[in-house]
Amino acid sequence: METRETITEALTRGHLVDITTKGRRTGAKRRLEIAFHNIDGRIYISGMPSPKRRNWLSNLDADPHLTFHLKGHVKADLPATARIIEEVDERRELLPHVARAWRRNDLDRMVEQSPLIEVLFDSSEN
Repeated sequence: METRETITEALTRGHLVDITTKGRRTGAKRRLEIAFHNIDGRIYISGMPSPKRRNWLSNLDADPHLTFHLKGHVKADLPATARIIEEVDERRELLPHVARAWRRNDLDRMVEQSPLIEVLFDSSEN
Protein backbone atom coordinates (compact mmCIF):
# COMPACT_ATOMS: atom_id res chain seq x y z
CA MET A 1 0.00 0.00 0.00
CA GLU A 2 1.29 3.43 -0.94
CA THR A 3 1.85 6.07 1.72
CA ARG A 4 0.43 9.56 1.63
CA GLU A 5 3.97 10.82 0.98
CA THR A 6 4.56 8.60 -2.07
CA ILE A 7 1.17 9.58 -3.49
CA THR A 8 1.85 13.27 -2.89
CA GLU A 9 5.23 12.91 -4.60
CA ALA A 10 3.64 11.14 -7.59
CA LEU A 11 1.25 14.06 -8.00
CA THR A 12 3.97 16.74 -8.06
CA ARG A 13 4.45 16.50 -11.82
CA GLY A 14 2.04 15.48 -14.50
CA HIS A 15 2.12 12.18 -16.31
CA LEU A 16 -0.28 9.54 -17.59
CA VAL A 17 -2.97 8.16 -15.32
CA ASP A 18 -6.26 6.39 -15.81
CA ILE A 19 -9.58 7.83 -14.73
CA THR A 20 -12.83 5.97 -14.26
CA THR A 21 -16.10 7.79 -14.79
CA LYS A 22 -19.69 6.55 -14.78
CA GLY A 23 -21.38 6.39 -18.19
CA ARG A 24 -24.06 9.06 -18.37
CA ARG A 25 -26.56 6.82 -20.17
CA THR A 26 -25.63 3.29 -19.08
CA GLY A 27 -24.18 3.92 -15.63
CA ALA A 28 -21.35 1.55 -16.58
CA LYS A 29 -17.83 2.33 -15.45
CA ARG A 30 -15.67 3.87 -18.18
CA ARG A 31 -11.89 3.84 -17.77
CA LEU A 32 -9.47 5.75 -19.98
CA GLU A 33 -5.83 6.79 -20.01
CA ILE A 34 -5.22 10.54 -19.86
CA ALA A 35 -2.54 13.02 -18.84
CA PHE A 36 -2.79 15.17 -15.74
CA HIS A 37 -0.99 18.39 -14.89
CA ASN A 38 0.08 19.83 -11.55
CA ILE A 39 -0.32 23.60 -11.78
CA ASP A 40 0.62 25.46 -8.61
CA GLY A 41 -0.10 22.40 -6.48
CA ARG A 42 -3.53 21.72 -7.97
CA ILE A 43 -4.36 18.81 -10.27
CA TYR A 44 -5.92 19.37 -13.69
CA ILE A 45 -6.84 17.18 -16.64
CA SER A 46 -7.13 18.56 -20.12
CA GLY A 47 -7.11 17.21 -23.63
CA MET A 48 -6.29 18.16 -27.17
CA PRO A 49 -8.60 20.73 -28.73
CA SER A 50 -11.55 19.37 -30.68
CA PRO A 51 -14.93 20.85 -31.56
CA LYS A 52 -16.55 17.57 -30.39
CA ARG A 53 -17.23 17.25 -26.65
CA ARG A 54 -15.41 14.26 -25.12
CA ASN A 55 -17.47 11.38 -23.71
CA TRP A 56 -15.51 11.44 -20.45
CA LEU A 57 -16.35 15.12 -19.97
CA SER A 58 -20.03 14.50 -20.68
CA ASN A 59 -19.95 11.64 -18.17
CA LEU A 60 -18.51 14.01 -15.55
CA ASP A 61 -21.20 16.56 -16.40
CA ALA A 62 -23.80 13.95 -15.43
CA ASP A 63 -21.89 12.67 -12.37
CA PRO A 64 -18.72 14.51 -11.30
CA HIS A 65 -17.35 11.60 -9.24
CA LEU A 66 -14.36 9.77 -10.64
CA THR A 67 -11.52 7.52 -9.61
CA PHE A 68 -8.03 8.83 -10.36
CA HIS A 69 -5.75 5.83 -10.88
CA LEU A 70 -2.04 6.40 -10.36
CA LYS A 71 -0.07 3.76 -12.24
CA GLY A 72 3.55 3.00 -12.88
CA HIS A 73 5.95 3.19 -9.95
CA VAL A 74 3.25 4.46 -7.56
CA LYS A 75 -0.11 2.73 -7.74
CA ALA A 76 -3.20 4.09 -6.03
CA ASP A 77 -6.91 4.49 -6.74
CA LEU A 78 -7.95 7.91 -5.48
CA PRO A 79 -11.64 8.87 -5.24
CA ALA A 80 -12.21 12.41 -6.46
CA THR A 81 -14.68 14.91 -7.83
CA ALA A 82 -14.27 16.85 -11.07
CA ARG A 83 -14.82 20.58 -11.31
CA ILE A 84 -15.41 21.31 -14.99
CA ILE A 85 -13.80 24.60 -15.94
CA GLU A 86 -15.74 26.48 -18.59
CA GLU A 87 -15.15 30.12 -17.56
CA VAL A 88 -12.95 31.68 -20.24
CA ASP A 89 -10.72 33.78 -17.94
CA GLU A 90 -9.86 30.77 -15.77
CA ARG A 91 -9.20 28.66 -18.87
CA ARG A 92 -6.90 31.41 -20.23
CA GLU A 93 -5.00 31.39 -16.95
CA LEU A 94 -4.51 27.61 -16.79
CA LEU A 95 -4.18 26.37 -20.35
CA PRO A 96 -0.85 28.11 -21.12
CA HIS A 97 0.73 25.65 -18.65
CA VAL A 98 -0.76 22.73 -20.56
CA ALA A 99 0.20 24.24 -23.92
CA ARG A 100 3.84 24.57 -22.77
CA ALA A 101 3.92 20.98 -21.51
CA TRP A 102 2.62 19.78 -24.89
CA ARG A 103 4.71 22.26 -26.92
CA ARG A 104 1.57 23.70 -28.53
CA ASN A 105 1.20 27.23 -29.85
CA ASP A 106 -2.57 27.30 -30.49
CA LEU A 107 -3.67 28.65 -27.11
CA ASP A 108 -6.79 30.39 -28.44
CA ARG A 109 -7.98 27.11 -29.95
CA MET A 110 -7.21 25.29 -26.70
CA VAL A 111 -9.16 27.85 -24.66
CA GLU A 112 -12.10 27.43 -27.02
CA GLN A 113 -12.05 23.64 -27.54
CA SER A 114 -9.95 21.72 -24.99
CA PRO A 115 -11.67 19.91 -22.14
CA LEU A 116 -10.45 21.14 -18.74
CA ILE A 117 -11.25 19.92 -15.25
CA GLU A 118 -9.77 20.36 -11.81
CA VAL A 119 -9.50 17.11 -9.84
CA LEU A 120 -10.57 17.54 -6.21
CA PHE A 121 -9.52 14.54 -4.16
CA ASP A 122 -11.81 13.31 -1.42
CA SER A 123 -10.64 14.73 1.90
CA SER A 124 -9.87 11.27 3.25
CA GLU A 125 -7.27 10.93 0.50
CA ASN A 126 -4.59 13.33 -0.67
